[in-house]
Amino acid sequence: MGLRRVVVTGLGTINPLGKTVEEYFSNLDRGVSGAELITSFDTSRFKTKFACTVRDFDPAEHGIDRKELRRIDRFAQFAMAAAAQAVADSGLDFEKTDRNRVGVILGSGIGGIGSLTEEIMGYSEGGSIPRFSPFLITKMISDMAPGLISIRYGLAGPNYTTTSACASSSHAMGDALNLIRLGKADVILTGGAEAPVTIPSIGGFNASKALSTNNDNYKTASRPFDATRDGFVMGEGSAVLVFEEREHALARGARIYAEVAGAGMSADAYHITAPLPDGSGAARVMRLALEDAGLMPEDVDYINVHGTSTPLGDVAELKGVRTVFGDHSYSLSISSTKSMHGHLLGAAGAVEALACIHAINSAVVPPTINFEHEDPEIDYRIDLTLNRARHREVRVALNNTFGFGGHNSCMAFISPSVRK
Repeated sequence: MGLRRVVVTGLGTINPLGKTVEEYFSNLDRGVSGAELITSFDTSRFKTKFACTVRDFDPAEHGIDRKELRRIDRFAQFAMAAAAQAVADSGLDFEKTDRNRVGVILGSGIGGIGSLTEEIMGYSEGGSIPRFSPFLITKMISDMAPGLISIRYGLAGPNYTTTSACASSSHAMGDALNLIRLGKADVILTGGAEAPVTIPSIGGFNASKALSTNNDNYKTASRPFDATRDGFVMGEGSAVLVFEEREHALARGARIYAEVAGAGMSADAYHITAPLPDGSGAARVMRLALEDAGLMPEDVDYINVHGTSTPLGDVAELKGVRTVFGDHSYSLSISSTKSMHGHLLGAAGAVEALACIHAINSAVVPPTINFEHEDPEIDYRIDLTLNRARHREVRVALNNTFGFGGHNSCMAFISPSVRK
């Protein structure tokens, strides 16, 4: 008996470009920047004073009781809101579904760092609180987001969080794919959530020289493939996708957005923050995803690249693309949507998976915005979808995510029309 096929039947997101999937897709197509000055804390001591934030987020609008808020970190609130959208979009009726075979697997790189920061600063000498909150641990730990979602819907299938820096949500989706393929579950809510616009996150990434410090031009500071790029722009939010066994989805007449064709995972085994300069790590994981999906390089139409707007990362990734795709590199469309929504760390892969699925269903490749200056190390014969969206058929899309520690992941999505 072969592996079962897996499809996407529901989408949900809260991110800097939209608090609904429709709003997110519209702003992607229009090339909107989500960067704003940080107002949640004093940035006067930081080199970076901006981020891509979720504005005017009201958890109550997404079914989260206001009395619960003091027990739930912002990252988990994002996850619960995105999951509620995805469940509603999927049309799943859990009263008619075996909940023992429905799981929740999400990725998060740093989980409830906002709550941890607040408690430590409040408790420290001269602070404002006499003791730690009894909810600190449950707000802080990364696995609480899928736990809360499973409790809300009574979902008793596989439930956990993957943590692999910026590859976290892609690893979560890869796990979800394989568990359904192997018959361990029929449906899994998967994706990621992150709320890293905090004092230690901005301070720490500034200290490691990873963040852009282009405060004078913060709206355009995320500029992948541009010669003047100087680091990534922090983002926050969540995306949740409903992965479902294909026959299970067909039996209930579900709308199918895409098939999850394959996943690749690998390690650079090189450096804690820098990628392999020759792009061989990126090349290896893309090849693994294609092999897992039963696809050839020439089958691919679009790659949503990791493209963080860092001097080393952008060059290395494109070298990897050239290694895998050869001359077909010049027939591909490539873009980094981080130029718009910023880098959501552990949630990046999930938010960008939605962009891939949108490209498949709309025949619109979202742009890489903010490009002005050519870098002599980059081959611009490759279509990097610079500044404007491109209309083209997308039957196969790859999504690359790479994390500190050398973690690599690549997901392959295909149009439902490719394989009947």
